[in-house]
Amino acid sequence: MLKDPSAILPAAARRFGDKTALIIGDCSFSYRELDDLSNRLANALIGLGVEPGDRVSLFANNSWEWIVSYYGSLKAGATINPLSAMATPDEVAYAVNDCQARVILAPAGKGLALHDIRKDTPLEHIVLFDDESSGRTGSFRDLLAKADERGPVRSIDPMDVGVIGYTSGTTGRPKGAMQTHHSVLLNAAMFATMTVRTNADTVVTGVPCAHVYGSIVMNGAFLTGGTLILMPRFDAETAIDLIARHRATLFDGVPTMYMYMLNASNLARADLSSLTRCTTGGQTMPVSKMEETQDRFGCPLLEIWGMTEIAGAGTANPFYGQNRLGSIGVPFPFTECRIADIDDPSKTMPDGEDGEFMVRGPIVMKGYFGNEKATREAIEPDGWLHSGDIGRKDADGYYYIVDRKKDMILTAGYNVYPAEIERVVAAHPSVALVAVGGQPDPIKGEAAKAYIVLKSGAAADAAAILAHCRHYLAAYKVPRAIQFVDDVPKTSSGKIMRRELRHLDR
Repeated sequence: MLKDPSAILPAAARRFGDKTALIIGDCSFSYRELDDLSNRLANALIGLGVEPGDRVSLFANNSWEWIVSYYGSLKAGATINPLSAMATPDEVAYAVNDCQARVILAPAGKGLALHDIRKDTPLEHIVLFDDESSGRTGSFRDLLAKADERGPVRSIDPMDVGVIGYTSGTTGRPKGAMQTHHSVLLNAAMFATMTVRTNADTVVTGVPCAHVYGSIVMNGAFLTGGTLILMPRFDAETAIDLIARHRATLFDGVPTMYMYMLNASNLARADLSSLTRCTTGGQTMPVSKMEETQDRFGCPLLEIWGMTEIAGAGTANPFYGQNRLGSIGVPFPFTECRIADIDDPSKTMPDGEDGEFMVRGPIVMKGYFGNEKATREAIEPDGWLHSGDIGRKDADGYYYIVDRKKDMILTAGYNVYPAEIERVVAAHPSVALVAVGGQPDPIKGEAAKAYIVLKSGAAADAAAILAHCRHYLAAYKVPRAIQFVDDVPKTSSGKIMRRELRHLDR
């Protein structure tokens, strides 16, 4: 029985040996090769002085080096600090200072920026993936070449902190969510269980491994002995080609990925018949787009819900069970969920009524690193974690997310949720993708504005889209403005950044 995620590759190597574990670009690795490479890195990190519990930052796009660094750091007993590849030097400096990271691993292209911030951080070693050793950096290739491939012997307490993942920081500085080794492993195992992953699966994804969604996809694949087809960066046409070429059984992505794939030029001629299910998470997805995805992909699309503070997901629509489109499904095993009164979190709301979605169980973080005040605000004394999402539960125990509490638009005294407007606009046949944000309004305080990416070949017709909205939405919810755009701002994981939409205004 595995006790922590550092044991995932050794166990898989024993069971599956030379079976292909990972394909990324032109590179392919067996389970035995990944295990040996991560052993080498673990021994190299120990040679650099990394002690159990020391923080090691990973700052890169998806790559085989990132995966080797992840498991190698865990085998060395280190605590991983995964950073978004889109982070600015200032954001990297903040995170490594906050968690007191001693080592950072990154591509050579990040080297100059890391040199610039190093003097103001506790970093002792900068290791670059594709660069030669210099006086200021170490070479990843050199470290692997010189290190022993035998697994290091380091005792790991499953309840110790294994990962410090930083929140997106939409309101103030990001906070470092402390996830135990146990919670990381348990979350991946329950995700694999709910979506029924096995060693017969071939999984394609473009979700960043540094994101908790990408983490459970990666760990879930290796836990079960599947083959992971990893994209360095998501591209819709490439994703479709990879599914068809490798006869993938699974695709994992965020809503925007599916919307772009539905609009891709190669979708109509691609053979996606090997797919047996797909998952989506990260943000709510309009039911109309979920229905279109299921129709075009020919398989169920299972929505999940998660957050950084629970090391991945906490609910899912089960593969062997009812898949309710628009619902985030039911709680994972060992996990409790409920809908709480927004003003009194001790009060649980009746079925069908809106409130804050809350979660409790062993997947919940230990707290925010070095921030007891924020921890107390996030976790109630009885262990219930505030999600910041407005949701409801139906009589059968399925949960639904209405929207993020912080994204709510207050217009003339009415609460308007962007996700509700997005679901309606997305159903218009000309719309490929839509994002809704709030704008200051001199009379109503705030008003909703829709930013729309049209489907290929569709003509812009704001009047028709507004007429469509008036048919399905109360007057106060209808967008007061529409702007057609080529794209919308997104995080590295593909989530729409609603607070950045105003920068598109013209």
